[in-house]
Amino acid sequence: MLREGLDAAPADVVVAGHLGTARPAPAAAAPPSGGVGMRVAVVAETFLPAVNGVVNSVLRLVDHLAVRGHDPVVVAPSGAGYESRCGAWVDVATVPSMRLPGYRQLSVARPAGDLTRVLGRLAPDVVHLASPAVLGLAAARAARTLGVPSIAVFQTDLAAYAEHYRLPGGPAAAWRYLRAVHETAALTLAPSTTTQAMLARHGIGPVTLWPRGVDLDQFAPEHRDPALHHRLAPGGELLVGVVARLAVEKRLALLAPLSELPGVRLVVVGDGPQRRQLARRMPRAHFLGQLGGAELGAVVASLDLFVHPGADETFCQAVQEALAAGVPAVVAASGGPLDLVRHGQNGWLWAGDDPHLLAAMVAGLRDDPVALGTAADRARLPVEERTWGRIGDELIGHLQRLRAHRSAP
Repeated sequence: MLREGLDAAPADVVVAGHLGTARPAPAAAAPPSGGVGMRVAVVAETFLPAVNGVVNSVLRLVDHLAVRGHDPVVVAPSGAGYESRCGAWVDVATVPSMRLPGYRQLSVARPAGDLTRVLGRLAPDVVHLASPAVLGLAAARAARTLGVPSIAVFQTDLAAYAEHYRLPGGPAAAWRYLRAVHETAALTLAPSTTTQAMLARHGIGPVTLWPRGVDLDQFAPEHRDPALHHRLAPGGELLVGVVARLAVEKRLALLAPLSELPGVRLVVVGDGPQRRQLARRMPRAHFLGQLGGAELGAVVASLDLFVHPGADETFCQAVQEALAAGVPAVVAASGGPLDLVRHGQNGWLWAGDDPHLLAAMVAGLRDDPVALGTAADRARLPVEERTWGRIGDELIGHLQRLRAHRSAP
């Protein structure tokens, strides 16, 4: 159930981010690909002002839909109507929200409510469920009631969260819930081959691979800034960095031995509930906070090595962005990064959970600039075709096929 305002809006009024106000959408920026433009309800478990991989993917998707002449509207627990990157106005319908215990920065939908009236008012042709959980399940059920096809994008490993945060029922309960969500959708999209296989093992399907795009202009080797590198590593040290949400599931505490290596400087970009704890544990590291845009692109490109210790990444966009910037990566040998990093070519795989082994790998690279340089030269190759435009068009193809199937006699 939405906040007061939506249900009272006339049928011909577009719902804006602050319900009860309206703003007309501008003309489409480009003709739709493959037929008449679609009205797409994009249901997001988290949205602006939160900053995370799900929010970034939703913003990119919505912008691409508008560029291709479609009509997206966001349903989320936070945010307001906004102008997308392409200049199109995007409406945001907000639902009642709550703060997560231990993660007060994040607004999520309350675990109750029927979205049938909401989706009925928005009248979408298809429903896109971005990393569905609480809000996604309600939206999927509402879409089925209305006869509207939905597509679910698996992006967050809720079972791993259940284990890390010791949620009631643990991973087994999380998988039961995820099956209930995804079996309601017509199709599930997985961001990596590892995730696709994991979903199949847990009885979720049909599943199709749909990776993430990368901004090859924002993340590019030419943004490397020698002055910035000198500022962060004034003694000419190897500059090692990570970009992540500072939360327990990212396992950033495992970087502590690495941060103490002589001849190495660690840079941590991001924010989250563990920031103070991590700063106390790694006093020599630079904590730069949340960055974006050109500033983030320059910091990433100025690194000598990217290291991500997370073991439950369904894709890991930060690794892909580092590679696009020409920075080789050391990653845990599990999850989505296995599709991105080729051991000994554009990066290295760290097997196991021993932080001292990880530090030893970095120390070896510090002392082998030839291997590091060769990997840097190859870093961008696996991702240079993964533009957001190409990835967005793949998704539009899936959405159009669902709409066509709905319309077929």
